[in-house]
Amino acid sequence: MSADLHVHSTYSDGTESPETVVFHAKNAGLKTIALTDHDTVDGIPEALAAGKKMGLEVIPGVEFSTEAQKAEIHILGYFINCDDSNMLDLLKKVQNDRKDRICRICEKMIPLGVSLDPEKVFKKAGNEAPGRPHVARTMVEEGLVASFNEAFDRFLDFRSPAFVPHYKLEPQESIKMIKKAGGVPVFAHPNISGSDTLIEDFVKAGLRGIEAYYPHYYEGTVNKYLEFAKKYNLIVTGGSDYHGINSGREIKLGEFTIKDELVEKLKDEHLRGN
Repeated sequence: MSADLHVHSTYSDGTESPETVVFHAKNAGLKTIALTDHDTVDGIPEALAAGKKMGLEVIPGVEFSTEAQKAEIHILGYFINCDDSNMLDLLKKVQNDRKDRICRICEKMIPLGVSLDPEKVFKKAGNEAPGRPHVARTMVEEGLVASFNEAFDRFLDFRSPAFVPHYKLEPQESIKMIKKAGGVPVFAHPNISGSDTLIEDFVKAGLRGIEAYYPHYYEGTVNKYLEFAKKYNLIVTGGSDYHGINSGREIKLGEFTIKDELVEKLKDEHLRGN
């Protein structure tokens, strides 16, 4: 059996409900998944209930969107207490900013010759954590671009003209919040953010793991983060970053997995920290 510790649903920018995600994971032969929606834990109860019904282990998680040194940095939290009031208050601030961000993105596209009503994006998202993928999918539906990738390349990517940064949440703040909520903080897809020089600072703030296994990582990249894990005594995790069918991301559940032993080490770390 195997696991996938990085999965999204319709409660953030995925295209499938938590129950559907669990169904596909079970059919793919997975033993364990972690639901790690962006800046929300609203989908956790549905995922846990579906997992119990279908016989699949579901780890409650979240993926915080943070920023440091002009880089977008994501921090995963595993085994979090989804009812922690302080964490929920912080997530609500981030979610409100996400909605404002969509409006600002739409405003920035007007002088670029693109008119997109943010209300259509909110309708497409249908949740409290709208993001750039919802903008891209709405642009495709409205005929403003030919594809999801074109929307990002021309308008939404970090260096594109309509990009708007996230709520100014520092990685260290999210790490400390995850720990206070009883969870295990893990640096998500570190190679994407290009912030290796900050890992030591994250460890000092309480980081306990690093996502060394991730789709399309070369062997050298994986080994680099395994060395970081060894250097700082971090647990190692991995996941597909699955966002669902027709999400604009070409990966299916079960195509990228990690060994069960890594899940057991994550569980051990959770027990040690609590």
